Amino acid sequence: MRPLRYSINVTLDGCVHHEAGVAPDEELMGFWTAEMQRADAVIYGRTTYEMMEGAWRRPASGEWPDWMSEGEVPFAEAIDRVPKHVVSSTLEAVDWNAELIRGDLAHAIKQLKQQPGEGLSVGGVTLPLALAELGLIDEYTFVVHPIIAGHGPRLLDGLQKRMTLELVHRREFASGAVANRYRPVRSA
Repeated sequence: MRPLRYSINVTLDGCVHHEAGVAPDEELMGFWTAEMQRADAVIYGRTTYEMMEGAWRRPASGEWPDWMSEGEVPFAEAIDRVPKHVVSSTLEAVDWNAELIRGDLAHAIKQLKQQPGEGLSVGGVTLPLALAELGLIDEYTFVVHPIIAGHGPRLLDGLQKRMTLELVHRREFASGAVANRYRPVRSA
């Protein structure tokens, strides 16, 4: 069974909004590229899919835009080519190597997890909360940045039940950010 991994940048006060001032440097871009390369496919909700497509889809010209740094190109290439599954009841169609997921979320994700491969990645804010509630996330990676945002959506805000996690890996970055990888402690 493929593990489902949730990875996200988070500020010290728990903000996970992409506009919270968490801009990855070259070292962090390398980390996020490696994380993307560990995924056989990604799962996004509509909002995250549209945001990621707007930022990381290869232009029709085939050339990456001038604003993209040399360190961002490997991430862009990794996310551009990975298959995507988009959970949405409002989108009529998706492209960018993507397919829509509709209907029973738990059933659809369990089917994806049953397929052979190294792992699935989920991103965003709302969808991971729903998947955490269903107990479907097998690994959490939180890259905690030394920033206090003071506003914005919070990590897994609204989770209905307490979740105990076991730290399985920790990595510090020169920027002061720390990546903590956890696995849920499943009750016996």
